[in-house]
Amino acid sequence: MPRALQWDIFCRVIDNHGDLGVCWRLSRDLASRGQRVRLWVDEPRALSWMAPQGAPGVQLRPWQEAETLTEAPQPATQVMVEAFGCELPAAFVAATVQAQRGRPGHAPAPAWINLEYLSAEPYVERNHALPSPVLLGPAAGWTKHFFYPGFTPRTGGLLREADLLTRQASFDAPAWLVSQGVAAEAHTVQASLFCYEPAALPGLLTHWRQAGHHGRPVNLLVTAGRAWGAVQACGLPLNEGLLRIHPLPYLSQLEFDHLLWACDINLVRGEDSLVRALWAGKPLVWQLYPQDDGAHEDKLRAFLDLSTLPPCAQAWQAAWNPVQTPGATALPVPYPDAQAWAHWQAQALDLRDRLLAQDDLASQLIGFVDKSG
Repeated sequence: MPRALQWDIFCRVIDNHGDLGVCWRLSRDLASRGQRVRLWVDEPRALSWMAPQGAPGVQLRPWQEAETLTEAPQPATQVMVEAFGCELPAAFVAATVQAQRGRPGHAPAPAWINLEYLSAEPYVERNHALPSPVLLGPAAGWTKHFFYPGFTPRTGGLLREADLLTRQASFDAPAWLVSQGVAAEAHTVQASLFCYEPAALPGLLTHWRQAGHHGRPVNLLVTAGRAWGAVQACGLPLNEGLLRIHPLPYLSQLEFDHLLWACDINLVRGEDSLVRALWAGKPLVWQLYPQDDGAHEDKLRAFLDLSTLPPCAQAWQAAWNPVQTPGATALPVPYPDAQAWAHWQAQALDLRDRLLAQDDLASQLIGFVDKSG
């Protein structure tokens, strides 16, 4: 069995809570496997709804405290994780080095992991697990290692709790929908919306209002925050034609999983929700955070190359993530016909099964640190 170690994970919340969502899931997953975790966060407020119950084995610490340390926290750090390129506070590194040198014998330096963003691009396999010597500062002579989550066996894998499939198999979707005030009629299609402000959204809502999903009514479950704001900006009634729009409160991570499991199609954004939608095994549309240099286009293209989506599903992804050209008009969503929809459903399950065959991120991190120590 791997050793139970003390992990210190550092997270800066840039925007939209995605970084925090990934770091909390990772912290909780590591702790469920017997590891001890301190999660240092500069802006933890979203955890009040994202993880209101906390998690056994995870201690939440303010980032600002790490910037003023004069002594290393106890128990002694054995693994340091800087998430998504955030730099560890200099005071924390100095205190950790001092504590390591003060221990008797030849105490090993902590494992130092630079946890990167998720991508399917080729550079991920090339750079995964590469060492990066520390040349300057109190930790000179130590070594960081880059750790890349990914979709292939030559990467660090995806976050997946050990009990995920068991929880999913016992989930009662109709009961959950009713608990959210949503009718669970068998002939109605359930769709989730977690997005920024896609230019193609008004056209999609109009299609659902007029034609539904192949003539069937659509319940659209809209997450709180920017997604609900984007729907409101479209100026449509909540209940008209074949479309019913249901605004949701802020959901915990557990309830967000339930939302994805209960729906027939999931429109998601960012890294954490993409992975959760993949485990749901349903057709998904992924909106990436748009970047001025167009880097999100390469990232989307690499992800789509993993799958065998029907052409209309590929075109929907393109409409949801348009090239950032000033004055460009919104692309229409090419809605899949019944044959393409069946293909898309089969593809979603196939991709899920392929990813389930790979080792998950927490297991790979624990194994990597155990082997290197």
